[in-house]
Amino acid sequence: MAFEYHIPNLVIDEIDRKILSYLHENSRISYTDLGKKVDLSRVAVQARINSLVEEGIIEKFTTVINPIKIGIHVSVFFNVEVEPKYLDKVASHLENEAAVTSLYHMTGPSKLHMHGIFANDQDMERFLIEKLYALEGVVSVDCQMLIKRYKSRMGMKL
Repeated sequence: MAFEYHIPNLVIDEIDRKILSYLHENSRISYTDLGKKVDLSRVAVQARINSLVEEGIIEKFTTVINPIKIGIHVSVFFNVEVEPKYLDKVASHLENEAAVTSLYHMTGPSKLHMHGIFANDQDMERFLIEKLYALEGVVSVDCQMLIKRYKSRMGMKL
């Protein structure tokens, strides 16, 4: 029995699921090689991927860069308490900051959960003082510095 994921007016079958899984591991795999793995022709795989893109299931193909290899050594998670009336304004400002890699509105007293990467401690401190603390509506900031990454996954994996 094949598993199917139902999304309004959309069915992702087991083959789509396998294609998504292989693409998640290596988005540069050729249609031919992917076809061999899922037992379809290159043309059929290409058509399925195009459909997944058109339906918005695949949002984009991207490259994951190892920050350490390019001199970014400080990874920090922030919980930012914001006055409710400033929440969207603060979030809009922070989402445009290059150091911010992810930003979420979380349950709690108008909290934004954010991840940022910095070349060193001084860059992180400068970000805190000049960019974060300076935003109108920010009430408090809690920071946790990453010591060691055991697992990190970009996007959703089926």
